[in-house]
Amino acid sequence: MFDQIETIRMAQAMGQHAAARNRVAAANVANADTPGYRAQDMRPFAASYRNAAANPMRATRPGHLDGSDRRGTDLRPLDAPGAQSPNGNSVSLEEEMFRSAEIRRQHEVSLAVYRSSLDLLQSAIGKRR
Repeated sequence: MFDQIETIRMAQAMGQHAAARNRVAAANVANADTPGYRAQDMRPFAASYRNAAANPMRATRPGHLDGSDRRGTDLRPLDAPGAQSPNGNSVSLEEEMFRSAEIRRQHEVSLAVYRSSLDLLQSAIGKRR
């Protein structure tokens, strides 16, 4: 029932995007000294969420899955821009710190939207805390 409400679906997709982006940032930090490693990041949530909604999967036959229950974002990492060190590594720990702070903010926003949506639903059914 709740997954049919677009606001809750968007908050869930935003949380999934933040978690995936956090995994990518953690991999960058873990490979900060690996020669030849290229730092990665993900598209901004707004761009990936719009892209997934605008380009839904299509079923070509009745037995195929149509992707209608897909939760909404393109979660593929992309190469992050940045200068390379002499050993070919492009991870900047300072950039990763900024990225981690941005990811935390995104996660907190997704939780706030989700909580607000639940509060509105509780008010609508008369069970306000």
